[in-house]
Amino acid sequence: MRNLDYTPLYRSIVGFDRLANMMDSASKTDPSTGFPPYNIEQLGENDYRIELAVAGFGEDDLTVEVQENVLTVSGRKEQKSESENPNYLYRGIAERAFERRFHLADHVVVENAELKNGLLAVTLRREIPESAKPRRISIGNATAKSRKVIEGGKSKAA
Repeated sequence: MRNLDYTPLYRSIVGFDRLANMMDSASKTDPSTGFPPYNIEQLGENDYRIELAVAGFGEDDLTVEVQENVLTVSGRKEQKSESENPNYLYRGIAERAFERRFHLADHVVVENAELKNGLLAVTLRREIPESAKPRRISIGNATAKSRKVIEGGKSKAA
């Protein structure tokens, strides 16, 4: 795959540094991004769930953090002493350390995380603040006392 240089974008856009950084990081492929496997499910219009298959990890081995619209899920198993370490004939359950990052859209918050049957489920909700929701603006006439309210592209007399 050919690598693209996004440097010209940085010179021509102002205030979209986060978007340019996301495009730059998305274009870079990391061969270790396959573990752990995950699903992203939309539960409703504003509700989502991310499920990660973390077999072999307990609640104390997992960390879920959110910082600057980036959800980071990491897992690290404690090293067992040689006396506790079993003699495996075949080892198919991966217990290696991992870190998986998810870039969240604006106004998406993490509600909770729970571990059940080897699946870590992280529940997300989009909460749009009142200041970002659409609002009606009344238009007044300086000479007449009637006002028009614009609602959904149609004007109505108030």
